[in-house]
Amino acid sequence: MAHTDVFDDLEAEQQQLETVLAALTRDDWATPSAAAGWTVADVLLHLAQTEEAVTATVGEHGDPVRWHELGATVDEAMAALVETERGDGPQILDRWRAARRDAVAALRSADPHQAVRWVATPLKPRTLATTRLAEHWAHALDITVPLGLDYPDTARLRHVAWLGLSTLPYAFRLAGLPPAPVRAELTAPDGASWQLGDPAAENVVTGPAGDFCRVGAQRLAPADTRLRTTGPQAATALRLLRNYAVS
Repeated sequence: MAHTDVFDDLEAEQQQLETVLAALTRDDWATPSAAAGWTVADVLLHLAQTEEAVTATVGEHGDPVRWHELGATVDEAMAALVETERGDGPQILDRWRAARRDAVAALRSADPHQAVRWVATPLKPRTLATTRLAEHWAHALDITVPLGLDYPDTARLRHVAWLGLSTLPYAFRLAGLPPAPVRAELTAPDGASWQLGDPAAENVVTGPAGDFCRVGAQRLAPADTRLRTTGPQAATALRLLRNYAVS
């Protein structure tokens, strides 16, 4: 896969989702999503709220959301935000459209070398854009799978796979384990081969990139995939793999 700009790919991922959302009916918006306790409208509200938080965090005055004041965990904080602002699906769609464009513009214009405060840890703008792409992709599945709608995997999953591998040391530490070098040999949606991670690592995960990314998003259990592991810590790495922030 040729090098692509993560900001362009974030916009493309959001546009793919917007095409799906624009065709939803009122009943669709009220359908339970794959995110426990949330409707389809709630999932998009969460994405709108977090995009607004991106703009607040990386904008000119840098006023980050204080997630810890909203709940004991990040998940609790996100749920509390959604609970306070539930509304009409089409109106939420308009809110998300504006929020996602503002967030991408803020990320593009931010100092690329200056990390900004974000949920569990400070992130540079390109890395934050990668996490936003991963979250939009995962929540797109939460919306489209229950509705039986097509949402094909694309080469943009390379960003998601990279994010999962790059955060593995943090995931190992959260689990009280010493980090282990890992590499992934993945088959892209178009059949290309992706080699990611430490090329000298003895811990190797091989298989479809879509499966790898779904495991990292906790949308699929490792045992339910076509992924294979070799090396003493590869199975543990796959179990700990995550494409999102936790604190």
